[in-house]
Amino acid sequence: MKNGRFPLLPTLVVAAAILVMIGLGVWQLQRRGEKETMLALAAANPAKPPISFPSMPPVPAEMLFRRSSLHCLHVVGWQTEAGRAADGSVGYRYIAQCSTGAEGPGALVALGVAKQPDLRPNWKGGQVRGWISEEPDHRALLGRLSGDALPLRPMLIAERASEGLEPVAPPSVEDVPNNHLAYAVQWFFFAAVAAFIYVLALRRRKRPLESS
Repeated sequence: MKNGRFPLLPTLVVAAAILVMIGLGVWQLQRRGEKETMLALAAANPAKPPISFPSMPPVPAEMLFRRSSLHCLHVVGWQTEAGRAADGSVGYRYIAQCSTGAEGPGALVALGVAKQPDLRPNWKGGQVRGWISEEPDHRALLGRLSGDALPLRPMLIAERASEGLEPVAPPSVEDVPNNHLAYAVQWFFFAAVAAFIYVLALRRRKRPLESS
């Protein structure tokens, strides 16, 4: 390759991109360790005494799966998600969007599971006890990978279901995804592919230059 013909700027750009991907992979490995520590703490939380329901996200690890209660003044809406009942059957989990005061963010209550996705539960609110969890995660993958996604709101999993619904399965650390190792492998793979493709591009570029 002749002097002055080496693509310095594209090489710097590709190198920077590869370093960023490697950095994201290392960061995911660090997140994996943090998640494992959080899960170990959460696994022991159901046996601890009840605490007040958190009003704002995120849910700290020391509160996840702890017993709690809240008072739903009235239900302002419902949402359905795939869920599992306490007896192991699967269906649609009905989540009540509750008002808890004149102001504030309100609260979410996973009230029960049914086979039908279009029920209209007649539960109007009241005192409910259960376990502290988090709302279903519908955040974009890129936001979760980069850490820019909003934190998940707290949600109470009711220990007793409303009429016409089956009780929701109690929370378990087995239901909490820990995909950080897979994400790390993906970032390292992307970095390796980018480097391989760029080396091939340089080799192909070098051949016509040598023949000129």
